[in-house]
Amino acid sequence: MTAVLVDSNVLLDVATGDPRWSEWSSAALERTADEAILVINPLVYAEVSVGFTAIEELEAALPADLYRREDLPYEAAFLVGKSFVHYRRGGGAKGSPLRDFYIGAHAAVAGHRLLTRDAARYRTYFPKVELIAP
Repeated sequence: MTAVLVDSNVLLDVATGDPRWSEWSSAALERTADEAILVINPLVYAEVSVGFTAIEELEAALPADLYRREDLPYEAAFLVGKSFVHYRRGGGAKGSPLRDFYIGAHAAVAGHRLLTRDAARYRTYFPKVELIAP
């Protein structure tokens, strides 16, 4: 069974009932869970945690039996640095969040597909990562 790294925007869409994206994100999560192992990393966990007041609530929303936890590979950190330099040289904003680059690099290094609704940056800087996106 293949693994799919789930971007925090998809999880937040579902958790917050986002009026524009929750339907797509919910359906994509269900469909993906039927065919693959869902994976999150510490950055995704941290981003999603913002919407919860207690860790127990977050754990209930992201149960470990449904979402496999993976550490961030050091090889991904190297790729993040190279991708971010490319981004900055192309005129990217200084304050751009590195977390998106880490999520893309993690998927690339681990050979995971990536479930996201924000595909533009991933397509540009991680073109070999197979995306599940609208």
